[in-house]
Amino acid sequence: MTLLSVESSTWTITILGWAIVFVALLFLVGIFLTIPKIIRWASNRKVRVVENGQEVVKDINDISGETNAVIATALHLFLNENHDDESNVITIKQVQRRYSPWSSKLYGMTNYGFPHNVSKQNRYSRR
Repeated sequence: MTLLSVESSTWTITILGWAIVFVALLFLVGIFLTIPKIIRWASNRKVRVVENGQEVVKDINDISGETNAVIATALHLFLNENHDDESNVITIKQVQRRYSPWSSKLYGMTNYGFPHNVSKQNRYSRR
């Protein structure tokens, strides 16, 4: 098979498919490059606060290190208290089950190759 024997509609579909994939990849690259800039812009906003009769501009991210340490410690303690101390001993209890025809394998067996609807004469005759 040579490339010249391929129909023109095949080439059209191939080139169109490649173009769609590359446009989608360029779109995703644009999104991935733009989102960090939007997040950085949103996090660098300033807040105007009135203190002692004067208007003061403060950063939203103006939290001291001690406050961050207290928040981190509180979260650590809270998340570690959710787990109980377990004994690490596994016990397996065997459960006795009643007989049920639903679990019987006998009813699921089929006789493949056995002629069911054949008369006795035809069943034993040679073909």
